[in-house]
Amino acid sequence: MHSIFARINNTSALLSSCMMALLAAIALSTLVFTARPEGNVSVASVQVYSGNTRRYATKRQDLAFVDFNITADFAPLFNWNTKQIFLYLQAEYNTTTGIKNEAVIWDRIIRRKEEANVNVIGKNKYNLRDLSTNFKNAPPASYSLKYNIMPYVGALTYGEAARNLRTCCVPPAKDPCIIFV
Repeated sequence: MHSIFARINNTSALLSSCMMALLAAIALSTLVFTARPEGNVSVASVQVYSGNTRRYATKRQDLAFVDFNITADFAPLFNWNTKQIFLYLQAEYNTTTGIKNEAVIWDRIIRRKEEANVNVIGKNKYNLRDLSTNFKNAPPASYSLKYNIMPYVGALTYGEAARNLRTCCVPPAKDPCIIFV
């Protein structure tokens, strides 16, 4: 009849097929249950300093330091398939030549639902600098609070919780929101 190895092979094939079907159902169910977090991003001030870069000691480059306020509630995003949420504040601006730049200036990882209520008053974690070496005569920037849901099973989900449409990150030099030192 059938040997013991054939029976073990058939049983393990059935169990692995059932496991794959269950994981596919879990991954598809995350796409059905979507939530929209609410948040607010405001920029208090932006200061631009001119300094030397680390790579080239003789080359001067403008560095922007942003003071921002973030309030958001990411608790609706947590369900049984959410492992963690990666938050980041992104600055979007155009250079004087019209090239669109996007730079992440702050980030945080939320691992539990208890940490999902975010209230941050702070400065940028990462340098905001431009390849053209200065921010003078650049159009205004906008800031957006974005998130990335990392599930246990399934695809990564990206979204945006808040957007500050017109701010004074890199405005013309006559704008009072920016301070050149």
